[in-house]
Amino acid sequence: MFDYLIIGAGLFGATFANLAKKAGKSVLVIDKRPHIAGNCYTETIEDINVHKYGAHIFHTSNKDVWRFVNSFVEFNRYTNSPIAKSKGRYYNLPFNMNTFNQMWETATPEAAKAKIEEQKAEILKLLKGREPENLEEQALSLVGRDIFETLIKEYTEKQWGRKCNELPASIIKRLPVRYTFDNNYFNDLYQGIPCGGYTQLVAKMLNGIEVRLNTDFFEHRSELDCVAEKIIYTGPIDEFFDCQFGTLDYRSLHFETEALDKDNFQGNAVVNYIDADIPYTRIIEHKHFEFGQQTKTVITREYPQAWSLGKERYYTVNDEKNSALYAKYKALAERQSKVIFGGRLAEYKYYDMDDVIERAMAVAKRELGI
Repeated sequence: MFDYLIIGAGLFGATFANLAKKAGKSVLVIDKRPHIAGNCYTETIEDINVHKYGAHIFHTSNKDVWRFVNSFVEFNRYTNSPIAKSKGRYYNLPFNMNTFNQMWETATPEAAKAKIEEQKAEILKLLKGREPENLEEQALSLVGRDIFETLIKEYTEKQWGRKCNELPASIIKRLPVRYTFDNNYFNDLYQGIPCGGYTQLVAKMLNGIEVRLNTDFFEHRSELDCVAEKIIYTGPIDEFFDCQFGTLDYRSLHFETEALDKDNFQGNAVVNYIDADIPYTRIIEHKHFEFGQQTKTVITREYPQAWSLGKERYYTVNDEKNSALYAKYKALAERQSKVIFGGRLAEYKYYDMDDVIERAMAVAKRELGI
């Protein structure tokens, strides 16, 4: 018997497992994939750490979380500064003075702010005091028509597979707008990439803990239910309950990774492709996450797609229908005395990596009394 069976070797499971082991508990971690680290798994291609499930940039303002991850590996100084390509032109993200200069040739914060306020007035007049009812109205009320049509509309519709006026306004409650020449996408105090990749980070978190890969909990449920006093479950919450109320919706992604016989493909780690006639939303050039000097490079094209059973779950669809469905599963989960549900799939919530770790640390503190 183990004290804890942890289902999922991603960041939530690995964080709880590490803290439980430090607290003197016996732990078994299982994962149905052939590798640890969940969606932040990195594999080596051409001596480059490739983010297999899409770009992951660690950022946080939580000092405890930052100290925790740095206790296992050193982080580099990578700063996320993505570029957007729209109609053949390149723009800096997030929206800042560089973006406004590229779009309107405005040179001062006052001029840029006046331009945005002028464009926002158009939609605010049409809204007549009511709150935006969809993503299109929300975006127009935040940044105006030029930015919306140039940098938001087509990209968002590719990402979600629906028109902007059919998407909930909550998807973009806020849009970062800066009246400074600052291309740093995040405002957090700490930011970087683990030197050597995320797989190494999670491997060190799981050091000394029994891990069984290629092990599907649901295929061995009767036996695994009995191996521990408690279960930490990080998989899809609807799947745990046999989808008895129906299946929760997600958006999925398809990746095409290619090694190129050149040292530099696009000059930046992340370039977003806005135009609707380009089927992918972005290209990741992995070596730039770690300032690589390799003679070759590796790129990944990222294609959004509808989710169906058998595909990876990436983005929750937090509309009215799915929120109501999740509430039913959450009520069932709260009645489970042996099982603790945690992480983005088990809580049907989009989490950044630091949020997942912070959440796991809070659960461990409550559960383990540390």
